[in-house]
Amino acid sequence: MKNHIYFIFLFNAFALLMACSDTITHDDKVADPLDQHEQVNAQTYVYECSDGYSFIARIDTERAWLFLREGTISLPHAPSGSGAKYSEGQIIFWSKGDQARLESGDEKHINCKNNRAKAIWEDAKLRGVDFRAVGNEPGWNLEIITGEKIVFFGDYGQVRYEFASTEPAVDQQERKIIYTAQDREHELSIVIDGRPCRDTMSGEPFETTVTIMLNGKKYRGCGKALH
Repeated sequence: MKNHIYFIFLFNAFALLMACSDTITHDDKVADPLDQHEQVNAQTYVYECSDGYSFIARIDTERAWLFLREGTISLPHAPSGSGAKYSEGQIIFWSKGDQARLESGDEKHINCKNNRAKAIWEDAKLRGVDFRAVGNEPGWNLEIITGEKIVFFGDYGQVRYEFASTEPAVDQQERKIIYTAQDREHELSIVIDGRPCRDTMSGEPFETTVTIMLNGKKYRGCGKALH
């Protein structure tokens, strides 16, 4: 097993774990924003505009990376009287909080608003997370970076447990992927089941059902592969 996971869902519902190479070439995960240096203060947004156009932006104080339908571009920060402006050539991007505007020549996308729910998942993808899961009552989320670490956030993000990523067991007959990890004080097991799942709060559909046991306490939720 190398550094990354591809989850292939057979019959549109079932998950299997496959090995892949060390180098990510996925178009939606451009290496430059994060591989050159860690952008601690960078923020990720998913902007949905009034004309139906949508795009992803990862912004810090010096630069904005825009993941557009036409491709990925990087824009340097430019002086602006209001909000933050990033521009190069004919492309101009303004942002102010959760609102933005994008211009490219004669093409303009205005009244663009951040979809915070989607932005959370896109941010995880850009940080290199391969699989993410969420659950409720109390709110929790799980992130797996293959070959690196597994992180569990519990009690609405108030508690955090981090484990070294381990080689998962794959049960093809039961259509399950199973992780186990532990340190001196904590034990964790994760079962990723290829059965579809719906979030108990939002009703959002997911590709897999996830069951977690952490220090003897069970958590149930839903998850999906990000790469």
